Parts: sequence; structure tokens; C-alpha cells
Amino acid sequence: MQSTLAGKTVFVTLALSFALISLALFNGQSGGLTNIMLAVGVQDMYLLHYIRLLAAGLFCAATVLALLSITYHRAATSLGWLMLALVAVPLCGLVTKVHWISSLGGFPAIGSGQGVIKYFALLALALLLLKPALLQSKAAVWISMLPVVLVLLWIGGMKFTDIEARGIQPLVESSPFMAWMYSFFDYQQVSNLIGAYDLLAVLLLLGGLRYNWMFWPGFLMSLAVLLTTQSFLLSFNGAWAGNGVLSSSGIFIIKDLWYIATMIVLAQLKHSCTKNNNG
Repeated sequence: MQSTLAGKTVFVTLALSFALISLALFNGQSGGLTNIMLAVGVQDMYLLHYIRLLAAGLFCAATVLALLSITYHRAATSLGWLMLALVAVPLCGLVTKVHWISSLGGFPAIGSGQGVIKYFALLALALLLLKPALLQSKAAVWISMLPVVLVLLWIGGMKFTDIEARGIQPLVESSPFMAWMYSFFDYQQVSNLIGAYDLLAVLLLLGGLRYNWMFWPGFLMSLAVLLTTQSFLLSFNGAWAGNGVLSSSGIFIIKDLWYIATMIVLAQLKHSCTKNNNG
């Protein structure tokens, strides 16, 4: 992966996200970490403080390894193992009730777990780093695509609920690209339109596994979702705690860089597959 421009871009993208998350955690932001720890039974506030510092240190180490991985293969392997360690606890917490909205019946009505399911992107990237041979197989396309499909399907589906429609309203209202929608539709209709867009992107991506003409429209639609989310870092005042430090909301937003990294890998893989088939 290091030998290509796309691969180097992936590592730079990861390093940027890890660095910003580490800085925020060191400066007292939790970024959903409290709910993650509650999900696995950790409730002591003093212990949570030290766990936050430990997590900050791990993300700092991941930043260094991601930068080293641009050049050194061994660093990429170490990064893969560290990323597996970072995703283990959050993803295990998904089996508990903490992350689900009980008023909507619990699973699959996801609440704080929206930040947790983003760790599936890190899991996919970790697998590809630890098993580089996968990059030469069709399995790599599935591994890199499934996290994107999962987050768009799940969070896109949640857009049809009142609680999610109200939750995204401050973000959408801050966006110069999306705020105009509230001039024509109410908050639920806006959320429904966004959800329908997400689900259409999922259908096109999955269809692209069979029909090449469907892949790139689905890819671009999905990428547009992720890039728009990153634009909230500039438009939404609540994304920053001050002095260049992300707030907990900002940490939630920046995690979509992990999905952008998987999309870069996916685009490279799909291009290679198309080129080989044509050859």
C-alpha cells in the first residue's frame, strides 16, 4: 500500500484523524469514550480519567505509526495491530444496551453507538494492513466496502426517526451546502431526504459489485456524504472546544476520515479490478 499515492494518502488521512483525536482526549474531551467504557462496565470517574489518557496515548502512537507507514512496511504492520487494539473495546460494547435507544425498542435503534460503528472502518483497514495479500484478491473490495455500506445503511435508516431528524438539525442548519433545505421542507422531511440519499448510495455501491456502471455513481454519492460531514468541522461551532481542540462532537465528525481512507482503498481496488478485466 505504501508504494502508491493512494496508499500514502490513506496513511496521511489516518495520521490527521488520530492526531486530532489524541489532542482532544489529552485536553479533556471524551468523544464518546465515557459511553464506551460504561458499555463494558467501567463507571468509576477516576478510572475513566486515566483510561482517557491511555486512549489519548494510543491515538498519539497511532499517529506516529501512520506517518512512519508512508515509508516503512514494518510500521504499517505495527499500525495494523494497534488499530485492532483500538477497535476491540468499542466494538465489543455494541452488544450491550448502552448504545441503543430504548424508547425506540433498542437494537437496531442506535444512539451513542453511531460513533462506535465508525470503528468498523478502522477494523477493515487493520485487516488489510496485517494481510497485504488480501489487496490482490476480490475479498479486499468487500472488506473496504462493507464498513461504508454499514454506516450509510444504519445511520441513513435512522434518519427516518424523529430523534435523529432533530439531532442532525443543528449540523445541517450550519452547512452552507444543506441549510437551504429547511426553507422548503420541515426538519423531518429534510432528514428523510438525507436518509433516502444514503440508502440510494448503498444500493448503487452494492450493485456495483455486479454492474460496473453502478459503482462509480454510488462511490461518488457515498464520498459526498463523508466530505459533507467533514465540512461540519468548518461550519458547526460546536465541533471545536477551542484552541484547535476538537469537542466531543468534533471527534464524532472527524472519525469519518476513517471512511474516506477506506473509500480511497476501495477506489484503487476497483480501478485495478476493472483494468485487469479489460486487460
